Amino acid sequence: MQRRALERIPANISARFYCDKSDYSGRVTNLSAKGMYICTDHICFPLDSEFELILNIEAAILSVPVKIRRITRTADRYDGIGVELLNPPQKYLEFIGSLRNNQ
Repeated sequence: MQRRALERIPANISARFYCDKSDYSGRVTNLSAKGMYICTDHICFPLDSEFELILNIEAAILSVPVKIRRITRTADRYDGIGVELLNPPQKYLEFIGSLRNNQ
């Protein structure tokens, strides 16, 4: 089994994203400088889709480009996505650094 390059940090951050001109929401439950997992009932993107994820972090709204790498399913419904970050903004990387330092 392949291990993650960076260990994920537990989180509870609201997220927004868009699909077919519609606005959807989810909750980031873990994250790192390279990826994150988002719990959502709105799985509207196919695997390897790229889109902008909108996060409200430390009183700042960040737009983070991501690519879907994994779609999870529990019982009979899809309930989350694992995403790879594509060129995350410096403010996001600083936020991750502060979380690591506080652990």
